[in-house]
Amino acid sequence: MRMVARQWRVAAPCLAVVVFLLLVDSTFEQLLLNSKAERLGLLQLRSSLGLRAKQWPIKADPCLGWVGVNCRNGRVVGINISGFKRTRIGSKNPRFSVDSLQNFSRLTYFNASFFMLPGSIPGWFGLRMSSLRVLDLTSCSIIGSLPTSLGNLSSLTQLHLSHNGLTGVIPLSLGQLSSLSVLNLSHNALNGSIPQSFGSLGSLTLLDLSVNSLFGSIPLGIGTLSRLKFLNLSGNNLSSSIPPQLGDLSSLTDLDLSFNSLAGNVPPDLSGLRSLRRLVMENNMLSGFLPANLFAPLTQLQFLALGHNNFSGDFPDALWSMPELQFLDASVNNFTGSLPNLTSNAIATTTAVFNLSQNTFYGYLTTAILRFSFLDLSGNYFEGKVPDYVHSNVSLSTNCLQNVSSQRLFGECDSFYTGRGLKFDTGQPNATEPPPPPPPPPRSKKSRRNVIILAGVLGGVGLIALLGILLLTMMICRRKRSTPNQRGTGVGPVPTGSTPPPPGLSLNLSSLGDSFTFQQILQATGDFNDENFIKHGHSGDLFRGLLEGGIPVVIKRIDLQSVKKETYTLELEFFSKVSHPRIVPLLGHCLENENQKFLVYKYMPNGDLSSSLFKKNDSDDDSLQSLDWITRLKIAIGAAEVLSYLHHECSPALVHRDVQSSSVLLDDKFEVRLGSLSEVCTQEADTPHNRFSRFLRLQQTSDQASSGSHPTICSYDVYCFGKVLLELVTGRIGFSASDDSSMKEWLDRTLPYISIYDKELVTKIVDPSLIIDEDLLEEVWAMAIVARSCLNPKPSRRPLMRYILKALENPLKVVREDHTGSARLKATSSRGSWNAGLFGSWRQSSSDVAAVPVVPSSKAEGTSGFKHSGTSGSQGSGQIGEGGGGNSSSTRRSKEIFPEPMSEI
Repeated sequence: MRMVARQWRVAAPCLAVVVFLLLVDSTFEQLLLNSKAERLGLLQLRSSLGLRAKQWPIKADPCLGWVGVNCRNGRVVGINISGFKRTRIGSKNPRFSVDSLQNFSRLTYFNASFFMLPGSIPGWFGLRMSSLRVLDLTSCSIIGSLPTSLGNLSSLTQLHLSHNGLTGVIPLSLGQLSSLSVLNLSHNALNGSIPQSFGSLGSLTLLDLSVNSLFGSIPLGIGTLSRLKFLNLSGNNLSSSIPPQLGDLSSLTDLDLSFNSLAGNVPPDLSGLRSLRRLVMENNMLSGFLPANLFAPLTQLQFLALGHNNFSGDFPDALWSMPELQFLDASVNNFTGSLPNLTSNAIATTTAVFNLSQNTFYGYLTTAILRFSFLDLSGNYFEGKVPDYVHSNVSLSTNCLQNVSSQRLFGECDSFYTGRGLKFDTGQPNATEPPPPPPPPPRSKKSRRNVIILAGVLGGVGLIALLGILLLTMMICRRKRSTPNQRGTGVGPVPTGSTPPPPGLSLNLSSLGDSFTFQQILQATGDFNDENFIKHGHSGDLFRGLLEGGIPVVIKRIDLQSVKKETYTLELEFFSKVSHPRIVPLLGHCLENENQKFLVYKYMPNGDLSSSLFKKNDSDDDSLQSLDWITRLKIAIGAAEVLSYLHHECSPALVHRDVQSSSVLLDDKFEVRLGSLSEVCTQEADTPHNRFSRFLRLQQTSDQASSGSHPTICSYDVYCFGKVLLELVTGRIGFSASDDSSMKEWLDRTLPYISIYDKELVTKIVDPSLIIDEDLLEEVWAMAIVARSCLNPKPSRRPLMRYILKALENPLKVVREDHTGSARLKATSSRGSWNAGLFGSWRQSSSDVAAVPVVPSSKAEGTSGFKHSGTSGSQGSGQIGEGGGGNSSSTRRSKEIFPEPMSEI
């Protein structure tokens, strides 16, 4: 017995070790992938997507050594390839090739966000992946329509398909996904109406359909989604009114209905949104009074945007004392009334930003303004003196105040208060006409005679010079009825002569929109009220207008006493010959007035790029909100499309001559509509006479043509477009409109940070307000490279606009090539490709690219140093002309060769 006990004591530890090893071995076997079909499926997926061995090493077990592969009990339950990079070979032909996913019967999530999957979602996705719970295909470059079979994924809880190119209507079958909690289809091109079946998604907590082309009304069923916390329908074309049923969403914290066509009053039922923290309804057509009891229950509200609507009446008192409110924009409405007199207990300073500009508030400034870190009250009718306690955190321009600058005229203020039965506090008139200058002392007869002789001599010389310039202008800009080229559309030339035919003889005005009466124009603009004034244009003043039926328009008033008579006829002739969806539509005209002519254009809700790149205020920080990168790239492509049309599809080619951010107009979807068309003319032919003309212009004091305008060659448009691209990349507002020396100094400092071999350099000049990931940074980098090519100081070295368009449409092909070893392409390859055409300037000698042109004026085009990053040695210098490059003093060729894509587009 003792022997047995002794043997048991010896054997027990050994037996425990054996049992432990068996358990470990069993657990380890459960961690390994034990399905041959799934292993084969992973290998096929690795091959079809071109995944790198660094993430998925072929010799390792996928469940233990493959990044993003999650297994349970020896089976694959999750795959995450978000942000992965393809191999060099795989990146040449990326496709939506994931057929091997059908092998994973237990797959619960698939995340491929920010991984390029160009192509459409296959129909079997909703038939073979019944266990899928999370599908994330954000920013994958997916195109095509949504398959209706997705409605069969009954286990799906999250569906992320934003920032793609999806088209067509939203399938009704998505309303069958009763377990769905997150649905994000934003930033696509979906159209049609929002399915009524969405009212059945009872588990939904987030619904984002923003930035699409959806129309119709907001379904009433959305108001039944009691769990919904985030609802974003902005950036569509939804109409009708806001349904009161939305007020039943008691769990909702974020509601965004901005940039639609919603009309009518705001329903008081929205006061039921007691959990709401962010409410955005700006840029609609909402009107009427805001319900007095709407905001009082919304005690958690932190962000409120009501701007650019037609709200009227008194401003809700509750908004002045809401405890959590940090941002409020109620600008560009018809709110009226005076500022409240808050008690001392309610004047605690907060970090809140209030924008009440462009309304009709009046009366005196009160202590209410002390509560906010920034308050914009500009464009109202406040009166009296500015109190001493008002600091720089309050913007007060364009009011009726007495002791500050930039105020309304006295008569306008007095008329405003008189019209409301109020007495205007005149004080000291805040704006008067300057007193006439004192008369000069009498001159002697001899002095007067000398002045007359001198004036006669100078006048004669000036007249001769003027006649010479006028003759040269007529010779340069004379129309040539040339044969259309192969790509020409036969639109016919736009006249550039100085004596156009009078309207009605050569123009068919019936084809140029409606003919308005002068009385209709006055009624539309409110007798050209200052409140409707937009800006001074090249050929006339621009005003907002509202036609009968509530149609918003922009009206250009052309004063023939201050501009050339042919200005408006040339623009009418342009619209009669040229048609393109990205040119601002001309709706009509009014030509009955002898001294003033009026052109009526379609209203662009988002203004122009210079005003929409940032939402600005009068403080030093003018970037409260900026356009995201996807929208910026979309705008760049749109502008390139219309310029490519003018340069390459019109016969003869047309030059815009005024390409800048203020010429790039944006509709409600941020689609580009090119404006500022009064400078358009045909491109000069490259004849010896025109080469001589360009030489003469170099001797002038600016790079303007002899007619006093800009060069009439397409390469000038390309140069100006390069400045617009650089503005999109850097966020430097107004840069594209500048020609002064400070702009050229900034170019010299900025361009060295744009290199085709160093992506990280560009991060030093990128707009800091942009939120971009690694893939988007590559697109920013590509646009910067395109901009630098456009800004080549030699016009002949700038790419054609059609090549620029191809590059912007395929930005990743500009930068995603291996730049080292045998993969580097030679300069002689693919000479006909878009990339060869775009980056020919990068292959020229370093002196060709880095030459600092000698131009006799600060306004000369292309005067930046444009030093080529990565090159060294002495830099040549030369002069530039409008039609081609000058000679460089050096011919040593650079070793930098820009990589091209393997195949042409």
